[in-house]
Amino acid sequence: MERANNMMRLHNFRPRPGSRHRVKRLGCGESSGHGKTSGKGHKGQKARSGGSIRLGFEGGQMPLIRRLPKRGFNNAAFHKHYAIVNLDTLNAFKSGATVNEQTLREFKLIRGDFEGIKILGGGELKHGLKIEADKVSGSAREKIEKAGGTITLREPSARLESPRHEDVDLVKEGDAKVGRKKKATSRSPAKAKKTSRKS
Repeated sequence: MERANNMMRLHNFRPRPGSRHRVKRLGCGESSGHGKTSGKGHKGQKARSGGSIRLGFEGGQMPLIRRLPKRGFNNAAFHKHYAIVNLDTLNAFKSGATVNEQTLREFKLIRGDFEGIKILGGGELKHGLKIEADKVSGSAREKIEKAGGTITLREPSARLESPRHEDVDLVKEGDAKVGRKKKATSRSPAKAKKTSRKS
């Protein structure tokens, strides 16, 4: 009988001891144990309803995160972001259709700014499509060709093809030519003055 009485049933469910806390009742006066101001103190921004201070704010002085020295290199600023498109999402296009950045934006399959489009092999492609993208995975290429479609990789933009150091050299050469011209023009009036004095 004792074992049967100790069994857990719907009528004797209880939370684990210590897992639940008594609710902190505010605004009930000094007798509630939280003081007349409900634990908020006297006046100030923190005492107001809706008043909050963002994380890291130090009252207007230079915050710690900005005072600490920054060391090392982070490649996040130079990371190229690609729009990811899986094969199963391309089934929305009709058979033989051309899939490129313009059509993908029209179907709202990609949005925002990115460096290029990358096709991944998620899902199955039901029919052949003419796909134009910047990158494609090996599995995606196999599935596209198996479905009777084609994949064409777009050429990189011209600004990426031209090396930056050549542009710098051209600017330097142009500056040197301009400087030489300025010197030549500055000397000519002096020579004219000398000739006029001799005469």
